[in-house]
Amino acid sequence: MATHVITGAGSGIGAAVARRLHERGDQVVLHARDAGRAKELAAALPGAKTLVGDLAEPGKLSWALSHQSLPERVDSLLHIAGVVDLGPVGDLTPKTWTQQLNVNLVAPAELTRLLLPQLRVAQGQVVFVNSGSGLNAHAGWAAYGASKHGLRALADALRHEEHGNGVRVTSVYPGRTASPMQAKVHQQEGKEYDPGKWMDPDSVATTILMALDLPRDAEVNDLTVRPGR
Repeated sequence: MATHVITGAGSGIGAAVARRLHERGDQVVLHARDAGRAKELAAALPGAKTLVGDLAEPGKLSWALSHQSLPERVDSLLHIAGVVDLGPVGDLTPKTWTQQLNVNLVAPAELTRLLLPQLRVAQGQVVFVNSGSGLNAHAGWAAYGASKHGLRALADALRHEEHGNGVRVTSVYPGRTASPMQAKVHQQEGKEYDPGKWMDPDSVATTILMALDLPRDAEVNDLTVRPGR
């Protein structure tokens, strides 16, 4: 039974990936920001385990995980959680920058660091669910885009560093996907949200599982997924 640690499993792409892995009999370890949220996530997927730690405070993750039982091996670490807060550079405060950089970049780096020993044991895989904004940043997307460009750099460096240890690293760049985050983006953009116009989270989950299930003689480095409608 493979063991997968997943952030962002409460909704959208993360929920779809967690459900698919759970349905096929793999062990899923769901990250949650607090104990209450962990209880909710575990109830939705019977048999799932949880890890608690606030991604908005990456400096406290080491302490939080040191007080919990970690899996002995991790076959995949899936970074799917993220936050977005749009605005022009002239209006963005340090708090807005810090929040997005912490959750979208620094926390994934720290969580990866803390679980690298288990990933090396399993010769596992780290998947960073990035964004189209990690390839091109547009007006109003400076802070979010910067966090995602940084995530791409993190993935590229980690891939080179861990290749000799048998750890695979994949970045996935989804386009707009029907999710609560996408609803928030539309609200911030002042646009009407129609989920039928965008990708289903299950479609993105299918591409992620493809990367995970690829035979060991190959590795997906970068995968871009765009709405087909």
